[in-house]
Amino acid sequence: MNAVAAADGRVRVSLPELIALRSRAMRAPAPPVVSRAPRSGQRPGRLHGRGMDYAESRVYQAGDDVRRMDWRLTARSGVAHTKLFQEEREGRLLVLLDTNASMRFGTRVRFKSVQAARAAALAAWYAIRGGDRVGVLAFGAQRQLVKPQGGARGALAVAGAIAAWDALPTGEDESLSAALQRAGRLMHGASRVLLVSDGFCVDEAARGRMLGLVGKAEVSVLNVADALEMTEPPAGRYPFAHRGVHYDVALHADRERAAFTRAMGEGRHRLLALANGLGLRQRAIDTAADPLDAVVALLGARRP
Repeated sequence: MNAVAAADGRVRVSLPELIALRSRAMRAPAPPVVSRAPRSGQRPGRLHGRGMDYAESRVYQAGDDVRRMDWRLTARSGVAHTKLFQEEREGRLLVLLDTNASMRFGTRVRFKSVQAARAAALAAWYAIRGGDRVGVLAFGAQRQLVKPQGGARGALAVAGAIAAWDALPTGEDESLSAALQRAGRLMHGASRVLLVSDGFCVDEAARGRMLGLVGKAEVSVLNVADALEMTEPPAGRYPFAHRGVHYDVALHADRERAAFTRAMGEGRHRLLALANGLGLRQRAIDTAADPLDAVVALLGARRP
């Protein structure tokens, strides 16, 4: 089977689909334009001009641009005031993408790995629409980085890398704590991080590592889950395949189905607990959902 045939958008990532998602991201509600001043340690410059965020007003000084007069404050105080504006700095989004073996699973429409790729691509297209640079750091079976870049070139680089990684043989799994430690060293100035994962990588050390990352950037979490990980299945026999081995799982008794649901949903619950415990913005989608609404909810509103 050739690479084009394998990239069917169901069990393998389709690069043409990731690129085509651009049009959907461009039709979504536009991200808000906000100040991107440094989080700490630097005093933002005060500049005049369009595309700047209002910072404060001060008493008018000779040479100030009269088009920037603060007429309301001038009227209230009786003293001429002019507005000062803060330089709007370019933001950077880093997508942290789970490529562990657990992501290569799905019972509805597509694998979790494919859905995660679609969500990451939508995030990239949506981020550049707001003027951000965007990059992606893979963890798990693949452990590679695409540094944040601006414009369509940045989103295309993310999409191309994700599709290429998906076509590679699977490697060893990686814990979330190890991935977060690596992400902390490879931020490249990112002001926001979007974690896309099914949660099975979450380990005990992840909370401490995540706290360190939260100190550097605004972190959001998108949980990608299969339908069997979210709801208890009806009674019956279910065929599974893993690493070329096919087998059936019998789920007839209530106890069997409940135990199966707990085991399947463990990753989702771990990730939810981590996000809620740290107050992170989070959303969950299954493999049949449209990821766009979740991406907009996570990236379209920013905290002050």
